[in-house]
Amino acid sequence: MRARRHRQRALLLAAVGVLAAGIGVVSWATPLARRVELSSVDARFDVRGKQKPPSDVVVVGLDAKSLAQLKARPPIPRHVHARVIDTLHRDGAKVIAYDFQFLNETTVADDNALLRAIAGAGNVVLATATTNARGESPVLGGPAGQRQVHATVASINFPQSAARHGVFRRVPYTADRIPSFAVAAAEKATGHPVDKSEFAGDGAWIDFAGPAGTVRTVSLTDVASMKAEVFRGKVVVVGPTDPIIQDVHATSAGEGMPGPEINANAIATILRDFPLRGSAGWLSVLMIVIAGIATPAGAIRWHGLKWLPIPIALAIAIPVIAQVAFNGGTILPVAAPGLALILSFLGTLAVAYWTDIRERRRLRATFARFVPPQVVDDVIAQADDDLRLGGIRLESTVMFCDLRGFTSVAEHLPAEQVIELLNRYLTEMSDAMLEHGGTVVSYMGDGIMAVFGAPLAQEDHADRALAAAREMLGTRLDRFNAWATEHGISEPFRMGVGLNSGPVMSGNVGSTKRLEYTAVGDTTNTASRLQALTKETGCALLVSDTTKTALRNSNELTLVGELEIRGRTNTLKAWTYNGAGQTAGPAESEERTPSA
Repeated sequence: MRARRHRQRALLLAAVGVLAAGIGVVSWATPLARRVELSSVDARFDVRGKQKPPSDVVVVGLDAKSLAQLKARPPIPRHVHARVIDTLHRDGAKVIAYDFQFLNETTVADDNALLRAIAGAGNVVLATATTNARGESPVLGGPAGQRQVHATVASINFPQSAARHGVFRRVPYTADRIPSFAVAAAEKATGHPVDKSEFAGDGAWIDFAGPAGTVRTVSLTDVASMKAEVFRGKVVVVGPTDPIIQDVHATSAGEGMPGPEINANAIATILRDFPLRGSAGWLSVLMIVIAGIATPAGAIRWHGLKWLPIPIALAIAIPVIAQVAFNGGTILPVAAPGLALILSFLGTLAVAYWTDIRERRRLRATFARFVPPQVVDDVIAQADDDLRLGGIRLESTVMFCDLRGFTSVAEHLPAEQVIELLNRYLTEMSDAMLEHGGTVVSYMGDGIMAVFGAPLAQEDHADRALAAAREMLGTRLDRFNAWATEHGISEPFRMGVGLNSGPVMSGNVGSTKRLEYTAVGDTTNTASRLQALTKETGCALLVSDTTKTALRNSNELTLVGELEIRGRTNTLKAWTYNGAGQTAGPAESEERTPSA
């Protein structure tokens, strides 16, 4: 039965692990946990904190200061843009990524100034937010005008997959059928195509250096006064940075980042060969599976709640490992393993409740019939993982008691009355033993074996045993005989009780299908022999000399004499106490001695 319960428990826990891991993998492979996963990435940026600003990218911003000095509202005159482009070209900017859209014609002078500046620089990437079905943009009048000034036009749009829930986290390879703004600028800076495979799925992760303002930003009107070293050999992103222009967005690194700075971070990410990447698929799945099966696997190995440190350790380890990996450039999943861990924990807890805890309740109920209620919890606490009490050697007092005359009376009673009579007797005597802290070890027909001082040590085990014996031979036997008389049994019953103290080996014995608690050893055998000798001595109670020595107060005991004990070469000094009563003649039942 126990082996079958173990198999059922193991199968349930295995099912919990497989189910938890499976749900975790499904949530990772589908949008189920995507929002939480993305939020966890944002949190990792926050924990990592501000990094060193990129050295190869600079932002030139149309900020509040520039608008005030220009005394203009957007769109600002194109000759201003022309001067900025000329200055950046003169100072050696590697790429001028212009995050302004030049769509409609303005004045001839301004338009020509802008065209001359773009053509003269030869390294300008222009932004567009609209294209036609052929991927053509209306910037500078269309493809012909763009070719005339040798300008590259790229999309500044971020599709929903790259900016989920309004938060910019990834940069796309293309948008609106043309290269994205960051990709076009990086390709012009390096002179070779960007690896498209890095943008598989929703795009490449942007490795933000920090919150808004981390990338070095120069006011547009300060460009002319800056040293050439500020721009030489760098990609310069020019665009609106004043929040009033409403080109600010939420990002993984925080709120309120201007569009040009987002693109600057994306360009820097590409130029540094994508330092932030998602983990390999097999590694993510392995992490989820471990999170799903570790807890139930531990519960298969350890019973009770000894497996509880596993989910606690994993709950700490998963975010810590994810953060360490993130700092190293790898984005590990957190939400999916977390979901698998939660499901496996709850499932394991449920299985533990219905198996381990219920089994302990069953064991509690079993022991509660044999040990005092106040020590049941301590007894259960000593049980091992298989809910067994391991063998232990304790100084204890063993009691054997036997009912005289029961067999002859039972021969003349119907079976149901015999059982009722026996149960009444066993209940009275067992209650006396339990109330004095004894453990009822076994019932042997109309005999009872009990031990005081085991399975939990008791310094006063001998005193408890003697007090229980006195109560059994006094008020308990009187009450039982009164009940028997009321039920038609005229002859009162007598009892024989033997007490012996000494070392006892106690614990659970039996097979995996049936266990019993017992106490064995020479102390037990001698107590049984003493109980048998009560019929020969005529004393209802015989107490060994070792028990007398262990008593705190033995003044009421009277020496019976030196008795020969079967199986022992030496005699044993035995004692009784006045008022213990006498046994009836020879016992009608054979001596009952447990195997030692």
